[in-house]
Amino acid sequence: MSRLKRIDAVYEKAPRFILNENSKLVFMSDCHRGTGNQGDDFAKNRTIYEAALLHYWREGYTYFELGDGDELWENRRMEDITATHSDIFRLLRRFYLAGRLVMLWGNHDIEKRKRSEILSAYEPFLGKKPRPLLEHLPVHEGVVLQWEGTPHEILLLHGHQADFFNDNLWPLARFLVRTLWRPLELMGLKNPTSAARNRKLKDKVEQTLRQWARERGVAVIAGHTHRAEMPRPGEAPYFNDGCCVHLMGVTALEIAGGRVALVQWLCRARQDGAVYIAREYLSEPVPIGRFFRTAAPRRAASA
Repeated sequence: MSRLKRIDAVYEKAPRFILNENSKLVFMSDCHRGTGNQGDDFAKNRTIYEAALLHYWREGYTYFELGDGDELWENRRMEDITATHSDIFRLLRRFYLAGRLVMLWGNHDIEKRKRSEILSAYEPFLGKKPRPLLEHLPVHEGVVLQWEGTPHEILLLHGHQADFFNDNLWPLARFLVRTLWRPLELMGLKNPTSAARNRKLKDKVEQTLRQWARERGVAVIAGHTHRAEMPRPGEAPYFNDGCCVHLMGVTALEIAGGRVALVQWLCRARQDGAVYIAREYLSEPVPIGRFFRTAAPRRAASA
């Protein structure tokens, strides 16, 4: 199966949600929540991420997590992750109970594909019994947002579907991460099979996603490459929300009031030395309709 047809398959089976001028949505991915050890890439940005989620909770956003939220290649037990970051999961539970949480799986948390029950309980501190967390939360491979009253659509997916090795051969990729690359990365070497660390793989994955968006006439929002991107009107409508494990902070894609923007959350210092968490635009808000108008008419999935 070609990479384009692989994405077609995600699009065809994805549940549909309606999007309009009143919608307030935020897209984040690649948190790679771990167990708090040296290999937990999320730990350094945990406070920044929490501040961002609290902002989106207060402002009435629906939170879309586009895969690789949890690091289940390096860690074998979801319970260890939820116990380590129980405060984060309690916050996610608030979104869930309010009907404002949509979760997708990526290659690093592909276990959620058939085992969504691993999100059902978490183990709090002090040896208490596990309590309900995200019970019965469906975890999707893809989701389609449709602009109300129009044929315009946005496909949400993690993005590894455009990456043969991390899609078709994910069991081998996970094995290599667990047994080979993670120990070597802790010694300073980079994993050449990771699209997040290999520039050529990033380019190849993003080229495929852009091609699909351009040829199908459907906008795409993805993660996977850890490289935040917002196109200019007139370009292929491919967006990337970046990741939550950058050294500089956390990136997110927002849709509110019919406008889309790319933002970064990071630590800043005031003149008196006090540190605070700031939200800054990486790309100013643009009416989302400008991207829909540039999309070509959608072709059949078999094209």
